[in-house]
Amino acid sequence: MQPTITIPHGWEYPRFTLGQRIEQGMIIGMKYYPIDSLLAYEYDEGWRYLVMPDMNSIEEENHLENEIKLLKPQELKTLLEAEIKKRLYQIEVLKYELKTIPGIVIKSSEVRIQESESRRS
Repeated sequence: MQPTITIPHGWEYPRFTLGQRIEQGMIIGMKYYPIDSLLAYEYDEGWRYLVMPDMNSIEEENHLENEIKLLKPQELKTLLEAEIKKRLYQIEVLKYELKTIPGIVIKSSEVRIQESESRRS
């Protein structure tokens, strides 16, 4: 069963999603100020997004929905390809570590089977 987030009746739907990569970083949180709330009165109604600008930092930024800038398709493609390359390198390092465990023989076919099973989950 897929996790579900329900948006209450009367609230606008967010334009962006958790985990979405944007020019400012990655969206890691969202909050909504409903029209009839004190927060909306003070700061305007709508969605705010918590963004992590750098995965290797403890920094977080808050952005209004109209401040969010999407990546161009080529920029997103480049970013995802770099992340895939990084993960593949990490997998190779882990395979090497498996081979260095004393007294344990691991066939490369076992590693491939385990990789296939983890992709299905």
